[in-house]
Amino acid sequence: VRARAVNKLPCVAMWLVLLLAFIIVPAALRVSFGIHSFYLNTLLKIFEVRLDSASGLCSEVEFRMTDVFYFSRKGMESIVDDEVTKRFSAQELESWNLLTRSNYNFSHISLTLSVLWGIGLFIRYGVLMPVRVTLAVTGIILFLILTTFVGFLPNGRLKAYLSDKVHLMGYGFCVRALSVIITYHHRENKPKNDGICVANHTTPIDVIILANDGCYSMVGQLHGGLFGLIQRAMVRSSPHIWFDRAEVKDRHLVAKRLTDHVADKTKQPILVFPEGTCVNNTSVMMFRKGSFEIGCTIYPVSIKYDPRFGDAFWNSSKFGLVSYLLRMMSSWAIVCSVWYLPPMNRKEGEDAVQFANRVKAAIAAKGGLVDLIWDGSLKRAKVKEAFKEEQQKLYSKVLLGNSGPKWNQTD
Repeated sequence: VRARAVNKLPCVAMWLVLLLAFIIVPAALRVSFGIHSFYLNTLLKIFEVRLDSASGLCSEVEFRMTDVFYFSRKGMESIVDDEVTKRFSAQELESWNLLTRSNYNFSHISLTLSVLWGIGLFIRYGVLMPVRVTLAVTGIILFLILTTFVGFLPNGRLKAYLSDKVHLMGYGFCVRALSVIITYHHRENKPKNDGICVANHTTPIDVIILANDGCYSMVGQLHGGLFGLIQRAMVRSSPHIWFDRAEVKDRHLVAKRLTDHVADKTKQPILVFPEGTCVNNTSVMMFRKGSFEIGCTIYPVSIKYDPRFGDAFWNSSKFGLVSYLLRMMSSWAIVCSVWYLPPMNRKEGEDAVQFANRVKAAIAAKGGLVDLIWDGSLKRAKVKEAFKEEQQKLYSKVLLGNSGPKWNQTD
């Protein structure tokens, strides 16, 4: 037994050297070897294999009714396929991506697909996932140690400089641990210190994706567990704004802290997700108006994920943070595009709700997402009376022949 253990030592040492030289050190230095394009193109060629036995399974028949049954159709849609519920489940794919979490039945269609699925299972869990977990653990440990060290330094330029470097290093580790491949567009519109950055929200990874391209001050609720541990480490060295549950309910206190932060030009721009919940990246739901009442410049950002390589949506009611991250690490990759939109300011005579809706519409249009009026909290709460009254007003306009959907119009 001792001889076998000795024989294995060179292999383990070689593995550690390769891991350190080609993965951990480049991640710490934010250096890339440029193999992402080859990796993605190879996966796309595999996904696009067309098998006769799989043809026709993803066909979808468009359903329409005559204009006379407009209200009946709307009622049926609300029951069968409402606009809200489907925003909190994984996107449907046109072709299988060899992940059983997308569609387990595809793996049994043919021998070829079953073999590809088996090979992919070995690659994802036997090769990619151990490397990713190693990177994640290394990155989190380094981040916790270095932020604690920086936190002991006196406030000043040196502390701010080192804090930015430590945060960027930590985000770089996370990006590589999750195999996130990001394309940034229009970087000339990146947020500045005089405003608030707002973006659509799909996953906690949104923070990593945006902060990997520049540091932000985060705003959010203080959590427990691993998430809370990282939050407390972040605030030691950088002016993030975390609230407990009781404090979040005090809107005036939240607004004051945001206003004071924005007024200090030496602090980083604030990053806020006004939806307040994760949506499956097919739409943008109602923006809460708090961030738009401050009176500062708003920097909109649109984030769009490619579900073919892995579903980034976090269904928090179904998966905890750790189990969700493990699912991400066992995916092929997380591929996304980020668009920095031109800064927007509140117009004269425009209230906070109108401003929020205008920003939301711009984000949805740039990312190719559906712009919805519904509140994301509906996935856990009952519909408010105000929403019911709004729909009743729309229907009354149709009956009276005023503005609104026409009888000969089909959506």
